[in-house]
Amino acid sequence: MWDDAFPSFLIGLREGLEAGLIVSVLVASLVRAGARNRLPHVWTGVLGAIALSLSFGAVLTFTAANLSATAQEAFGGSLSVVAVAFVTAMVFWMRRSARNLSGEIREKVTGALAMGTGVLIVTSFLAVGREGLETALFLWTTARAAGESAGPMTGAAIGLVLAAGLCWGLYRRVLRINLTKFFTATGIVLVVIAAGVLGYGLRDLQEGGVLPGKTAFAFDLGQSVDAGSWYATLVQGVLNLTPTMTWLQVVAYVAYLAVVMTLFVRGTRGAGATRPAATKNEAAAPEPAQSAGTPEPAPARPPRRRPAWLIPAAVVTVPAVAAGVLVAVGGSKPGGAQTIAVSEKECGKGFSAPRPGRRTFQMHNTGDKASEVYLVDPATNAVYGEIEGLAPGTTRDLVATVGGGAYAWRCVPTGGKAVTSTPVHVSGGDTVNAVKPVSEEDLAEPLRSYKDYVTKGLATLTDQTGKLADDIHHGDLDAARADWLTAHRTYASLGAAYGTFQDFDKKINGRTAGLPDGVRDKDFTGFHRVEYGLWHGESADGLRGPADQLKQDADGLRKAFPGQDFDPSDLPLRTHEILENTLQFELTGDADQGSGTTLATADANLTGTRELLGVLRPLLAARDPKLLTTVDGDIDRVQQLLDAAHHDAAWTPVDKLDATDRARLNGATGQLLEDLAPIPDLLEIRKSA
Repeated sequence: MWDDAFPSFLIGLREGLEAGLIVSVLVASLVRAGARNRLPHVWTGVLGAIALSLSFGAVLTFTAANLSATAQEAFGGSLSVVAVAFVTAMVFWMRRSARNLSGEIREKVTGALAMGTGVLIVTSFLAVGREGLETALFLWTTARAAGESAGPMTGAAIGLVLAAGLCWGLYRRVLRINLTKFFTATGIVLVVIAAGVLGYGLRDLQEGGVLPGKTAFAFDLGQSVDAGSWYATLVQGVLNLTPTMTWLQVVAYVAYLAVVMTLFVRGTRGAGATRPAATKNEAAAPEPAQSAGTPEPAPARPPRRRPAWLIPAAVVTVPAVAAGVLVAVGGSKPGGAQTIAVSEKECGKGFSAPRPGRRTFQMHNTGDKASEVYLVDPATNAVYGEIEGLAPGTTRDLVATVGGGAYAWRCVPTGGKAVTSTPVHVSGGDTVNAVKPVSEEDLAEPLRSYKDYVTKGLATLTDQTGKLADDIHHGDLDAARADWLTAHRTYASLGAAYGTFQDFDKKINGRTAGLPDGVRDKDFTGFHRVEYGLWHGESADGLRGPADQLKQDADGLRKAFPGQDFDPSDLPLRTHEILENTLQFELTGDADQGSGTTLATADANLTGTRELLGVLRPLLAARDPKLLTTVDGDIDRVQQLLDAAHHDAAWTPVDKLDATDRARLNGATGQLLEDLAPIPDLLEIRKSA
């Protein structure tokens, strides 16, 4: 969140300070001129500018939200490029104007006072409105790039509050800031940020089909950079630089940065002295004398005063109404165009054919039971969107992308039968990929195959732990170390069943975390207890008890497993959970108790993941064959990196890896985890089948 907040903080600070300086000088000039009664005119203009900016942000948000996915990419990319143009122009304007900003504003104020109330309102409106529009546009693009709005909005809010405080301090003559140095320093930073926004916008235009080169990548650092690391997230959030970029992005980024930064820095160095303010001495024209004998005109009727609230109300209402008209013309209805009723007997009441695009439906449960709700293709049962556990009397939003095809609502009340609405047909729009539902019957065969794999693995584990115990009983600790690794790798390859093993997993493979006495705790048992003793000089006599206990627990698990409850929904979840633990414990070395073999364990975890994907492959191939191709490539990359750390019977300890090799391994594993993440959703058991 905070990495996404920084660019917005900076733009909020700059734009807020620029607008605030103008307003503060306006206010100060009025106060010094003894015209405090004109201050409401300034605040009216400010209020109107804020209303215009918020309305502009609403138009951006609700217009883009109702475009197709491709059109959203093109729309967002176009506005990103426009935002870069605004920011670039603003940076150069502030560089030129910083030295003379106060004097120029005072001249404008003097003219505004002479010309009347309307011009004073317009002056403050334009001063704040331009900055507000730029801020709204930049915030929209940065929030879109970040994929969330909390960070950018928080950063902008902090920047605006700080800017307001600085302007108040300047007004009160508490603070003195060299505006030239301030705008030069922040201008350099903003040029770099704008280059990243330009690259992001061009990528959106490529994704939207407006520009070519979508697959022409200049570099792909996915194997060597961990996309989920703090430093990668920070760089991407602040600079919009990603591990994978196209040639168009790179060329545009470098060209923009080289040209704009050169011109900006060269202009800063060549800035001249402060331009003296021009002065004018204008003679007052004499008033014409009144002719003698001319009758005095009748006194004019005093002008009818309009209510004081009329203009402030108008400047707020007009932008809001205009934004509402634009949103309505664009076909947007924020918060859901339709309210859909759900009950045990009726599903989808109030549903009519929506237009293509991103749509929000308000699902209201009018029945007496909680219900699962699905938007489905009635011909294939494929799911476009879903809500789980919609309680009676409650309303929740369901967001789904609608394309051409047939759509129906399917409601599955708790303990009841599924009810399906009358289908509607939508014409036009892009093709939308729906998720083909999975039932328990679909997972029955993969579950049976995997249980057979685990059963054989546990039989092997029992033999291997028995051999390990025999080695220790005979005092052959060198053989015990080799056999320990063999047995531990066997257990590590069964990772998808850990949740089924119940208490046996803690006994067989528990760590010291949470144990009061650490490695000396009486409850520290299993593989890691034996590992600690074997690699910390413990005698064979001291290790006999832990080794025998490990053998006994392994045999107990083998006997108990056939009767244990293996939830079929665990299979899709474990496709990424095994390697999540690997990344957290093995690749950090946290699980190591002296053997330095955590990479061997990671290799066994990868084997277990591959086996699990094998039994799920038919289901995945029917739903997302491209995902399988991607995941297979990721697994091969991780396997190659692990093989490079395996030399004969020895494994390189993870903390002895070259820094580059370790970063590549972490990055490749992180990318694999990211690509495995959709599998639980693809293979989630749904009652709509």
